Amino acid sequence: MTRLITITAADKDNHKSMHPNHPATLPAVPLTLEGYATLHQMMRFRRTAWRALPDNDRREIANQAALLLAEMEAESEGKSDGQSALFSLLGHKGDLMLVHFRNSFDQLNQAELDVARLRLNDFLEPATSYLSVIELGLYESTLKTYKALADEGVEPHSEAWNRAIQEIIARQKEAMKRASFPPCRRTATSAFIPWIAAGRRKNWYTLPWKNASAR
Repeated sequence: MTRLITITAADKDNHKSMHPNHPATLPAVPLTLEGYATLHQMMRFRRTAWRALPDNDRREIANQAALLLAEMEAESEGKSDGQSALFSLLGHKGDLMLVHFRNSFDQLNQAELDVARLRLNDFLEPATSYLSVIELGLYESTLKTYKALADEGVEPHSEAWNRAIQEIIARQKEAMKRASFPPCRRTATSAFIPWIAAGRRKNWYTLPWKNASAR
């Protein structure tokens, strides 16, 4: 999945107003850190078909699902490839929500396939899904770094510039590791609010940094 960022003439003017004393060639977007790739699967449970099964079949199907989900939810020492968690959904739009955190989209696909291979999947009807990436915007760090480099006369996108940017990203990546790669623990509740569902349909990168960082 590629994120396409379009910078218009208005965006450049906005960028100049934020950095009136700096060259117009400064990047117009903040530095970011990417963490887990995430997948939310919302499903309806086919209760009528489930109730029609013999007790032994229901027990076997439930045990098979429980074993896989326990393995996917486990947070073992040294495990860094992500986790999954199962939640009960409130409201009419679904019954269950599976949340998967993984290091790559290939791993997310594998988690989705593992669930699909369960016998329980025959009784699950997809309601909707949401694919995303945990992304942290380094607004304050970006402003400080760009200002310091500009004050030192470092040319944007030069070797010295790129080296300084990589250093700040490396430091921030380590400092923000817990936020970028959080544990996907099964808790009592989980709130799911997609960005567009919250009414924010603007391109995040066309907003002034001060406005974007406050949201």
